[in-house]
Amino acid sequence: MALNISRTKLIIAAALALPIVGFVLYTWASLSWSYSVGERAGYVQKFSAKGWICKTWEGELAMVSLPGTMPEKFLFSVRNDSVAHLINADMGKRVSLTYHQHKGVPTSCFGETEYFVTGVRVVE
Repeated sequence: MALNISRTKLIIAAALALPIVGFVLYTWASLSWSYSVGERAGYVQKFSAKGWICKTWEGELAMVSLPGTMPEKFLFSVRNDSVAHLINADMGKRVSLTYHQHKGVPTSCFGETEYFVTGVRVVE
């Protein structure tokens, strides 16, 4: 009887732990491997720290291809505070943002977009 109770507890514990471990491993994998890496150039027109519990920096880059045309918007997230401070310091200047695209991140706690900026440089 005692062996049966401990075995039942083990099965219940495994049934509860397995989805949690699976979620953690999936989240780690989606944040570790980049789907694509690239750069976008333009003017940062909006940049702010957002979130109730998990604060991330969310921004909007206006990319102008030809003078007089409507700018295309590139929405991005920044998880590193030092990169966020560099972007804030270069507001109003034409910048090039280096990003990594992570598809399938399961929650917006890590960022609202799938594009995570890892570097910035002024290109004027």
